[in-house]
Amino acid sequence: MSSYHLAERFDQQVRLHPDHECLVMGNRRLTYAQVSAESSALASGLAALGIEQGDRLAVDLPNWPEWVIALLASARLGAVFVPLHPSLGYHEVRYQLRNTEAVLALASESLGDVDYLELFEDLIGELPDLEYLVSVGREDFWYDDRVFRFSDLVTRGRRASPPIADLDPAAAPLAIIYTSGTMGKPKGSVLTHRNLVHTSLAAIEALQQNDTDRVLAAVPFFTVFGMQVAIATVLSGATLVLDGEFEPGRALDLVERERITLFSGVPTMFQLLMADASIGSRDLSSVRSGIVAGSPVSVDLVRRIRRWNDVQIAYGLTETGPTVSITRFDDPPERREGTVGRPIGEVEVRVVDITSEALHGSEAVGELAVRGPNVMAGYHRMPSATKKSFTADGFLLTGDLALIDDQGYVSIVGRRKEMIIRGGYNVFPRELEDVLRMHPAVESACVVGVPNEVLGEMICACVVPVEGAIVSGDELKDYCREQVADYKAPDWVRFFDAFPMTGSGKVKRQELAQVVGLELTTT
Repeated sequence: MSSYHLAERFDQQVRLHPDHECLVMGNRRLTYAQVSAESSALASGLAALGIEQGDRLAVDLPNWPEWVIALLASARLGAVFVPLHPSLGYHEVRYQLRNTEAVLALASESLGDVDYLELFEDLIGELPDLEYLVSVGREDFWYDDRVFRFSDLVTRGRRASPPIADLDPAAAPLAIIYTSGTMGKPKGSVLTHRNLVHTSLAAIEALQQNDTDRVLAAVPFFTVFGMQVAIATVLSGATLVLDGEFEPGRALDLVERERITLFSGVPTMFQLLMADASIGSRDLSSVRSGIVAGSPVSVDLVRRIRRWNDVQIAYGLTETGPTVSITRFDDPPERREGTVGRPIGEVEVRVVDITSEALHGSEAVGELAVRGPNVMAGYHRMPSATKKSFTADGFLLTGDLALIDDQGYVSIVGRRKEMIIRGGYNVFPRELEDVLRMHPAVESACVVGVPNEVLGEMICACVVPVEGAIVSGDELKDYCREQVADYKAPDWVRFFDAFPMTGSGKVKRQELAQVVGLELTTT
């Protein structure tokens, strides 16, 4: 089947095995036929409210079945899905709803201490484009003509099933996903049906995923990585086991009870999982593979993960839907653990000079540029930012420093904006972080630059030590000097109990640099 229309692809899987489990969460077990009926009914209910092709639907939910059902309903209508981070504050939610001009928001009635019904009812009064609120929950609230219960909307829509929207998958947006904002204000990446389906099919191919697989949805769905896990699962006919919020012990319970075969996550998730006190007594024999991505992963961590989960390493961005490159099972061992693999099908990569955009040769470090069916249509309502992100011949500038070897394998060196210039020398934090993580007393490391009048910048290694370990800053500085050139060794070492993290599992590097910079300039 050549179509990149998500709804058409999903319908194909429904026809192939309607009675196969599609979504599992606790006691809720929905077959492909049931998910199809629910999503079609929701699409009909939304259409009755006047929702049509191109309208933006904001969804503020954890990894619940309703999230997947809403995505499929949105795809069927040709609407644009806007996943929101459930932990966003009032002003952050307001910004994203206003920026996307969302006409409908779907949210849980409450989550933790947050009353989302009250929050969104306030927003309806402030945002003229926001016409409706759909709530997920069981409590008996009073509803008006702008606020609906999810289950009621589905019930109303069962009488009719709207046809799949006629659209061009290469041009029609499927989702607007906001970047994590580690280096500034989040931007909404407009991703088409083709962007997200193409990369999901590439993940299926790399993992050799099929309808016998049982996939744990541990990565948050509001991230492009989490969305890909969901889409790839339903496009391969596999079963998606949902975990509302990642917690290592509960994730291990699900792996054992549901006989999970594919487990994907960011490096932090794998580290937390393997640090769980019960890991040694767990039966993880059903797990065969998955993807580790989202932030740099050291060779040591990859080796530890592969003792029980033969993961592939992938690289990508929100703007590339997300996958640019991925390792494969038949790659040479040294490249399978030391690189982020080769580009997925139909995707071109090159490295360019970070100032002139001139092409670099093989094995030279430069900014990675990407062109292909995975690359976003642009940033929503940000034409200037979009233009700055592309070269004249249509390559997306990723902001990541990389080298490509003579066989096409990509190695990520670091972020362009993270590069430290110390005394005229370029220092890539990733290289030093990898060295620090090899020390037995270091659990995690983040290297940042601190302004200095003489050298331009000096190097601070921020370290989270292994619980119970005794190690000094001088010891770590000496250790680094044994491994790297003197100009790359840290000038300072600062210890932390934990790093500030984004919801997608990345260190808030800019925030950490500000904390360290303030500390060092006041001491």
